[in-house]
Amino acid sequence: MIPTAIKLSRSAATVARTAKLGPSIRSPLFRLVHGGINGSNANPVALQMINYALSHARSQKSDESYAQGLLVLEQCLSTQTSEGQDSAGDNSRGMVLLAMSTLSSERGNFDEAMEKLQKVQDLTSSSFGVRVAALEALVGLHLELEQDDTSSVLADKCLELLVKNEPESNGGDFINARARAVKGLVELVHGNAASAESFFQGLKDNRAITGSTALSYGEFLHATQNFSLAKDVYQNAIQGGSKNEELGNSNALAAWNMSSEEVSLGAMCALGQLEAHLGNFADAEEILTKALTITEERFGSHHPRVGVVLTCIVLMFRRKAMLEHSSALLIQEGLYRRAIELLKAPPLDTEGTEANVDRSDIVALARGGYAEVLCVQQNRKDQGEKAKGWAEAAWRNRRMSLAEALDISNTSSAVPIIDARISRALRMQQLREELDQAYRYAM
Repeated sequence: MIPTAIKLSRSAATVARTAKLGPSIRSPLFRLVHGGINGSNANPVALQMINYALSHARSQKSDESYAQGLLVLEQCLSTQTSEGQDSAGDNSRGMVLLAMSTLSSERGNFDEAMEKLQKVQDLTSSSFGVRVAALEALVGLHLELEQDDTSSVLADKCLELLVKNEPESNGGDFINARARAVKGLVELVHGNAASAESFFQGLKDNRAITGSTALSYGEFLHATQNFSLAKDVYQNAIQGGSKNEELGNSNALAAWNMSSEEVSLGAMCALGQLEAHLGNFADAEEILTKALTITEERFGSHHPRVGVVLTCIVLMFRRKAMLEHSSALLIQEGLYRRAIELLKAPPLDTEGTEANVDRSDIVALARGGYAEVLCVQQNRKDQGEKAKGWAEAAWRNRRMSLAEALDISNTSSAVPIIDARISRALRMQQLREELDQAYRYAM
């Protein structure tokens, strides 16, 4: 490891010297994770070193390559000016910390990722966009870890920045909408549709919204059954990375599950589910298959993110089979088993594991659906009942029961929406009813 570290150090130093010769075009990889930063508000040497570290870490998708990428970022951080001295220095430090949090998250080291994001808040001279990006990513991480109360507190803190600070004039509206949208997402996860709507107000006629704002708003529209507009907004989220860059400043920064690439994948999964909810199964399969391919290319074929996308796909096939009164048990069983394996679900015979499973919404949906496949086979019914009991015990979503989430006997509104970026399930029917009740009460 020591010789490798020396080699990486020399490579990083070469990158730094190259950067000093003049600006270069940033690679697509860097833009996808940290779009919108240019040399006017961050150190160009830091940009080059971040890009190198991200590229190297993902080149082999191994623990070693990620550790080496983080080593380069540590060196980059040590070369920046001290905290609070100037805006460019703090912006550069903030960008390095955002990149470190992204790499840590991709390997499942969420505690380390959150530690890096929290340090960004100490950079008092950093831009508003840098601090919003860190808070937004913290909200996303806590939602993914099902720490909803903490996510709500952090989303409120993000909104407080709007009051205490005036966003940069170039892209200020974008960052305002983004800070409000992350609070809207929290309310959506909590099942508070009426409250979520208040944070998405004003976005309906703004076709330029992209990134995490677009995905969260699209999910709100999807959940409240405005399918046509939801489809348009999802497509904006898929295509939105290049638009964010036009801002040319720190307002477009993002990390981990709020980064442009994660948002694009999440929007693909959401759009595929929407097409399935509408009965357009050919389109749904095409979109979700594309999302699966991209996810495997980015994370490798054994990453839990692949299991989340596979769960979206198998639930689409399940819905198709039920509505068309056809049988696809072999396809479903194979996909369920693969998804459960990739999601790292504990074995059924391990007692007490249901309460501590990660991504409980997705794991329970996958294992609950798998239980259905087993239960219709007489010789495997006992195994199916055991899997069903485990899935019901693991299900912690308070907005709906697992039985409701898997019930599509009535209308499309009876099924959940999987937010692949945070690995959570949102329910459509309950949210629609809450809005109707709120409107009736207001009248």
